[in-house]
Amino acid sequence: MLELSILGFLSEEPLHGYELKERIKALSGHVRPVSDGALYPAITRMVAAGKLEQHTEPGSSAAPRRILSLTEKGRADLLERLRHPKDTEITDQVRFNTLLAFLRHLPDRHEQAAVLRRRLDFLNTPASFFYRDGRPVRAEESGDLFRRGMLRVARATGEAERAWLTEAIEQLER
Repeated sequence: MLELSILGFLSEEPLHGYELKERIKALSGHVRPVSDGALYPAITRMVAAGKLEQHTEPGSSAAPRRILSLTEKGRADLLERLRHPKDTEITDQVRFNTLLAFLRHLPDRHEQAAVLRRRLDFLNTPASFFYRDGRPVRAEESGDLFRRGMLRVARATGEAERAWLTEAIEQLER
């Protein structure tokens, strides 16, 4: 998801590394922090792969800044990642939110709707944090106050997300 975030933010405008890190941190850092030890090697790999370009500009203080921008190869990679997200990018809430943050860059509304439909299909599959005899445990069946709370919050969140997904898909397919 780090590479998707890099590609997504740089598709919007060229940025220097620190500003890119701050945007990624704002998007998902509260859940999954981004370290320099992960970000800068990823940038180096992506520059080497021809997905990013970098050049140096004078900084506001004495130190020059490396400015990163997206290449056509990087833009093509971004669009491919948005068109065909991995299953974990659909099933994991934080990863899906990262995908959503950049889905607008996919120019075809039907392709956008197809991604949302995959998430909706996942959410419509019966699941739980807890299982008894191979079937999902519902909040009302849990005798544990805290697990019941987890299940109730998850159900309410899921209902809200399913409603939004249904509305968004209908809007995109009009």
